[in-house]
Amino acid sequence: MIYPIVAFGDPVLKTPAKSLAADYSATELKQIIADMYDTMYHASGVGLAAPQVGKSIRLFVIDSTPMMDEDEEGNPIVEEPTAGPVKRAFINPVMVSETGEEWAFEEGCLSIPGVREKVVRHATIVLRYEDENRQPHEETFTGMTARVIQHEYDHLEGVLFTDYVSGLKKQLLKGKLARISKGDVNADYRMRFAGQGRR
Repeated sequence: MIYPIVAFGDPVLKTPAKSLAADYSATELKQIIADMYDTMYHASGVGLAAPQVGKSIRLFVIDSTPMMDEDEEGNPIVEEPTAGPVKRAFINPVMVSETGEEWAFEEGCLSIPGVREKVVRHATIVLRYEDENRQPHEETFTGMTARVIQHEYDHLEGVLFTDYVSGLKKQLLKGKLARISKGDVNADYRMRFAGQGRR
């Protein structure tokens, strides 16, 4: 099932998500994860957090493959093992550390179509999480994959990439964000707007 993406302005995007209990239905969880992947790919995204589909739970999926530079044969160019592409579901993630040189990169978000701004993030993160079989992991990620994870992790904390934008840029974005929240937006995927249902 492909969910409509929740648009900027919906309170679920600004609310810290709740942890999934250990007894959460494994069947239901697997279905939600499969549906989130389908929704993410349908919208040509590289990451999707549960709040973006209206579920305030600590879960996100990523597939950072499209963010990787490729060689002439189409293989990802990886400078270090932890920098390679990752396709994975992350349940109840906890950010252990964010280190390394900070770097800026233009980010966008499926919940805020048509808006792209440079965001400064750390190059290396350590994340504690459960996989879709509820097995615990603690892992280091770097490069573009680390950035995608940080962006999606923020969604679980009720933080959007536009929250990092400087005061002046934020003022310039205000009108565009207000239009998105009212449903005045062009997106090639279904969206859900606060108080308006699906479109």
